[in-house]
Amino acid sequence: MATIMEDRDARTGRWLRMLVWGGALLAWLVPLTAKLFVPGMLWTPFDFIVWGVMLLVAAGLCEIGLRLSGQLAYRAAMVVAVGTSFLMAWSNLAVGIIGDEDNPLNQMFFGVIAIAVTGSFLVRFRSRGMAIVMAVTAAAQSSTAFIALAHEQFVFVIVGIFALGWLLSAWLFREAARAEAPKPELRG
Repeated sequence: MATIMEDRDARTGRWLRMLVWGGALLAWLVPLTAKLFVPGMLWTPFDFIVWGVMLLVAAGLCEIGLRLSGQLAYRAAMVVAVGTSFLMAWSNLAVGIIGDEDNPLNQMFFGVIAIAVTGSFLVRFRSRGMAIVMAVTAAAQSSTAFIALAHEQFVFVIVGIFALGWLLSAWLFREAARAEAPKPELRG
C-alpha cells in the first residue's frame, strides 16, 4: 500500500515540477513575443535578464518546496508563498506599490519577503513552524499598509491581497502539519 502512495506522490511531483518550469518558460516567452510583435514594447535586454532571473529563482524555490514534502498541502503552501513573494517583488520592481518604483517606502515590501525567507530557515522548513512564519509574514504585510497610510498613501487593497496569499500559505502549512501529526490510538 505504501509503494502505491509513494508512486502516486512521485508522479504528482513530476507533473507539478513540469508545470512550474513550463510555466516559468511560458512567462518568460510572453514579453519576448510581445517585444517581437508589438511596436513600442519598451523592454531592454536588462529587463529580460531580470525577468528571467526572477522566474528562475521562483521556479527553483518551488522545486525545493516540491521536494521537501510529498504532501499536497505542503507543496501547495510553498507554491502560494513563493508566488506571493514573486508577485510582490515583480509589481514593486515594475511600477512600485507605493507611488512609483523609486519611492523608498517600497523597500519595506522586500523586508516582508525577508521575514518569510529568514523565518523559513529558522524553522527548518517544517510544516508547523512554516504556518507560524507565514502568519507572522501576513501580519508584517498588513503593517505596511498602516506605514504607507502614515505617509498619506492608501494601499490597503493591494496589501490585503498579498496578506491573503500569506494567510492561505499559513493555512496550507497548518493542514500539512496536521497530516504529519501522529494519530492517537484508541484504547478499548
